[in-house]
Amino acid sequence: MAATLPAAGPAAAADPQRLTVDLSASEGPVMLGANGALYGLSDDGVPSDAALEPLKVTSISQKPEGGAQHPNGDALTVSKSFFRSGGGEINVMMQDIYAKWPYEDLGIDDYLPKVDKIAKEVAADPNSERFVYIPFNEPDQIWYKLGVADQAQYEANRDRFFKDWKTVYERIRAVDPDARIAGPNEAAYHSRLLKDFLAFAKRENVLPQVMTWHELGSGSLRDFQAHYDNYRSIERELGIAPLKINIDEYANRRDLSVPGQLVQWVSMFERNKVYANAAYWDAAGNLSGHVVRSNIPNGGWWFFRWYAGMTGDTVKVAPPQPHTIDTLQGLASLDTSRRQAQVLLGGSAGDSDVVVRGVDRSLFGRTVAATVAEAAWSGYEGQHATPRVLTRTKVRVADDGSVTVPLRGMHKMSAYRIVLTPGGMGTPSPTAVPWSASYEAEAAAVTDGKVYTQGTVENANGYAASGTKDVGSLNQATSKVDFTVTVPRDGSYDLAILYGNQSGAPATQKLSVDGGTPVTLTYPSTENWTYRATKDVTLRLSTGTHVLTLAKGDAEVTLDRVDLTARTGAASASYEATLADISGKPSYDYSSSAGVGTGSLVLRSGDKAVFDVYAPRDGYYTVVPRSSAPVRLALHGETVTAAPDRALRLYLVAGNNRVAVTAGHASVRSLDVSGDGSTSGTLSYEAASATLAGGAELVDSAYAFAGSYIGKLGNSPSSTAEFTVRAPSSGRYLLVVHYAHNDRRDNGHAYNTDIMSRTADITVGDAEPVKVTFKNTWSSDDYWTLGVPVDLKKGSNKVTFGNATAWAPNIERIELGRVVDRP
Repeated sequence: MAATLPAAGPAAAADPQRLTVDLSASEGPVMLGANGALYGLSDDGVPSDAALEPLKVTSISQKPEGGAQHPNGDALTVSKSFFRSGGGEINVMMQDIYAKWPYEDLGIDDYLPKVDKIAKEVAADPNSERFVYIPFNEPDQIWYKLGVADQAQYEANRDRFFKDWKTVYERIRAVDPDARIAGPNEAAYHSRLLKDFLAFAKRENVLPQVMTWHELGSGSLRDFQAHYDNYRSIERELGIAPLKINIDEYANRRDLSVPGQLVQWVSMFERNKVYANAAYWDAAGNLSGHVVRSNIPNGGWWFFRWYAGMTGDTVKVAPPQPHTIDTLQGLASLDTSRRQAQVLLGGSAGDSDVVVRGVDRSLFGRTVAATVAEAAWSGYEGQHATPRVLTRTKVRVADDGSVTVPLRGMHKMSAYRIVLTPGGMGTPSPTAVPWSASYEAEAAAVTDGKVYTQGTVENANGYAASGTKDVGSLNQATSKVDFTVTVPRDGSYDLAILYGNQSGAPATQKLSVDGGTPVTLTYPSTENWTYRATKDVTLRLSTGTHVLTLAKGDAEVTLDRVDLTARTGAASASYEATLADISGKPSYDYSSSAGVGTGSLVLRSGDKAVFDVYAPRDGYYTVVPRSSAPVRLALHGETVTAAPDRALRLYLVAGNNRVAVTAGHASVRSLDVSGDGSTSGTLSYEAASATLAGGAELVDSAYAFAGSYIGKLGNSPSSTAEFTVRAPSSGRYLLVVHYAHNDRRDNGHAYNTDIMSRTADITVGDAEPVKVTFKNTWSSDDYWTLGVPVDLKKGSNKVTFGNATAWAPNIERIELGRVVDRP
């Protein structure tokens, strides 16, 4: 929930922590190295391009094509969407060709033919130069046991590994002479091994091009800097030029999805200019827990979106407790060409002062506009709306060239962004932060349930929980949790419930206020009891204290926390143009700090700004460009011209939508978006309205809309479902498919959930079929949506679903909305 932040000015008297940023101390260009993920992609389209592209991911790690370790995540397959979305390079985890974990040790002679196959396939790819071979994974533990304490045993194991390293290295180069090879890829940092390895590799001319190891303990937040410094000293001692470093597995379960934890990891990697990929502890295809479903941001996604928006150089940041676990940390950047400074910070609760030094008046002027926003923890599976702007203020640059921005009431699991731009004339629009309060389930009155401890430093691979505790085992008929809440005034309140549901189908609870008539809440499935999602409900409450009761309904639900926020109307957000992704050479105009406070972006012919626009659900929203002249908006393959301040009714899909803005010559301040996703004017067709063939059948289901879904679809060229849709006008539409499936293949990992995707070929009229990927929905009774842009002609159109070679997902219904709702 939002921190309460007063206007920038003198610090409060409560001894806040101090984080200092020095804009005059450059650390070099922003590298964005720490935004990768192991098995971050599972299939072409999972996650979606709209969720992937904004993060500007520099590296990912995936298995070789056809590898038996997991059912998906093949490097060449996912490379299509990764490179299409602007991704950097792909590490190929070559030993993931094996099925078992730890890998079957069948000897080097068994491995070499597999190495040949992998290298030939990668070398033949048109983007082969963007792949990196990782021949061994965690050899300090697997196959070679290089971490043993006994020196004689270590040396015997080491020599075997070195021999195999050279053999495999040369085998790869024999197939792919330009191959980049990474290693040794230890499970943890071992100075003893690296000294020996680098000396051997230099002598034998088999040095890796990329140095890799893993940082997988909570202690890494304390120890990584010493590891990095030690490694660079070994290079210097041996006369080896600095190698590129990729920490190709980092972080624990308790860190993933949590903005306040992620900022601690990312700040230390970016400061040292190393690449890093978050670990794969759960399911593939969600960027290590930062994308909900296929396209929906959570709090972690927004943190990485902020990180991707940093440009120019990173600058020195002095946190109050360097290299200390679970403390306030940060990273900052200065872009002199854009005249912007950004600070990302978090990891600690309470009050902080951010002191920015070296604010050059020739760059910023005598005042700066300071914009502060918060990305909160919304769970691994919980949607997070566009981060709320907490304050917009103009601050005078002190005589010593410093600016102090106070943050009060920070939340430990949140991350915060401060943007500084020249103050200019005028005053930024004030922010209206609604009243909110949070209530922990473990602090409520629990009946026939149990409080569990989760995700502590001591149990770092436990799942994150607010306050490190939750309430589970609510499986008795009398199980309930009573939350005592107090609200300041009569009105509507949004209740956000952080929950888990591993029951295998949608589960319910009964919600009552002050013992009144209960209403049934339905909770979609989650990966497990502790893989948090968010359930949103709107309540009408009178001023004062109330008891909100969540009692057992069907199946079981775990509860972590509830948040109450005063509802102030339809959701709205202003997306700052000067913080959008750009192409071309637009200019930045800070002559006025009115509106969003961050000035204007001046677009000319050949320039483009891309905004990442969040929608809580599929439907129509009001989109208003704040510009000085007409602009063109491109969305889902449709383009529309908008006059300045003209409201458009556009169809957005649930989650992230990339809206591109171009103009002949226009100054753009923001893109303003409001609404809750109206379905007025959309077309809807139930499963029963489709014509089925080839074994596809209508299946009754209590969970499906209108009581049925299309099952047994696909797995044969003749098995199809054909909808006849009647379009009121020709043009571009969003086809929203409501679907479910729960395909899995357990490959024997204790900690990976090996879910699988299904695909469907969608044919509209006489157009060529389009293959669309549908991610697993956690249970066959949970229906998600996926939006597909299609072109329809006025009148009758045939929309056909099929899959000649495998099962398509179960389809509950389809909806269609014109991308631009033209009057």
